[in-house]
Amino acid sequence: MSTELIDALLVLEKEKGISKEVIIEAIEAALISAYKRNFNQAQNVRVSFNPTTGTIKVLARKDVVDSVFDPRLEISVEKAREYNPNFQVGDIVELEVTPKDFGRIAAQTAKQVVTQRVREAERGVIYSEFIDREEDIMVGIVQRQDARFIYVSLGKVEALLPVGEQMPNEHYKPHDRIRVYITKVEKTTKGPQIFVSRTHPGLLKRLFELEVPEIYDGTVEIRSVAREAGDRSKISVHSDNADVDPVGSCVGPKGQRVQQIVNELKGEKIDIVRWSNDPVEYVANALSPSQVVEVRVNEEEKATTVIVPDHQLSLAIGKRGQNARLAAKLTGWKIDIKSESEAEKAGILSQAASADTFDNGEYEIE
Repeated sequence: MSTELIDALLVLEKEKGISKEVIIEAIEAALISAYKRNFNQAQNVRVSFNPTTGTIKVLARKDVVDSVFDPRLEISVEKAREYNPNFQVGDIVELEVTPKDFGRIAAQTAKQVVTQRVREAERGVIYSEFIDREEDIMVGIVQRQDARFIYVSLGKVEALLPVGEQMPNEHYKPHDRIRVYITKVEKTTKGPQIFVSRTHPGLLKRLFELEVPEIYDGTVEIRSVAREAGDRSKISVHSDNADVDPVGSCVGPKGQRVQQIVNELKGEKIDIVRWSNDPVEYVANALSPSQVVEVRVNEEEKATTVIVPDHQLSLAIGKRGQNARLAAKLTGWKIDIKSESEAEKAGILSQAASADTFDNGEYEIE
């Protein structure tokens, strides 16, 4: 072995982040097996690798005993003292037994070990990098697809976009650049497996963090997200700073900020509403773009009855109940919607409520 191996290990340590000591330890273990296999030796041996010169020695390890029963594993105390007069019974003597043509076998073994360790270490580095990016978004490039997945290149690794995590209004072609949300990173025998999504509510949240500086710096906080991917989403926002309009910050000048997100999600409608600690106000806001006349709260069942103008009933419920369903997901409250005429018949509409409607401070963009 020459210093070429040492140079290669130093390059690997620098470029791949693989510890030189780890590879040397693996080479030594592999060379022990190679020595026993190629030279039919059953004795106890240790391989010594010099990290400075690259030279390799095979050392037979023998127990010092009074009477030798197995010369492959034992050495008499008299013979041991020929090497060092201080040896006692119970000590271990190491004698060099490096075969003459061991260099060729050592080179082949080292190459195999280095290749394997590089592969394993790269997988470990990739896993460590991506496990810290769970619940984050990345830009990937579509590679190919089959019946189960779309395969998205994230640079060092190919991520899996399952059918159920694909947007129903999107069609993916090879070389398309898409933003994906990392949902799960698993360590497998074949390397790290990364699952991504285009439908997860977290994708919407991360997109707002990228587009809205006030969210990124913490001035505006996203309190909740409800999403039916590819169709409609609702997001509630809040700011402790009275001088900051959280909804306006997310909308941006002339709607530019939110429009960027809508474009990224291929036209998905987004309702931005103001969060409130008051369930009456919060539920009314969440039902945007519908107007709300009154909200009655049942704290024990965490349920609300919402009264809306007759002409707003279908808008409040939404197509196939979508608006009410998303509002319930966003707020965490059950929502039962009634028109004013229904409420009057049932005797549950107060006169004060019938005089005005809520200003629910929402923004909707399509």
